[in-house]
Amino acid sequence: MPEAKSEAARVFGVRVRENRQRLGISQETLAQLAEVHWTFIGQVERGTRNLSLHNIIKIAGGLDIDPAVLIAGIGPTAVPHEARSQSEAERIRIQRQAAAKPVA
Repeated sequence: MPEAKSEAARVFGVRVRENRQRLGISQETLAQLAEVHWTFIGQVERGTRNLSLHNIIKIAGGLDIDPAVLIAGIGPTAVPHEARSQSEAERIRIQRQAAAKPVA
């Protein structure tokens, strides 16, 4: 089974599953209510998807709850820091700046 994208995605997925099961509905039914594909719901519940704001709102609507219920208490520490690699343009810009500096 794939690992969760982050602690935030894992917690969010657990909350979706708990609320779906509380309603006694299947992933497929939730998907229909939220107007997303049923496989998407499974990925969300496993924490393997990084959701957009729109999809968070759609899933909350399908569960008939406020989106805040699904994200309450999930803070920045639950999201991994993603190192950004330097682009080719950034490398060229740095080289040009270094070449333009007068040598003392």
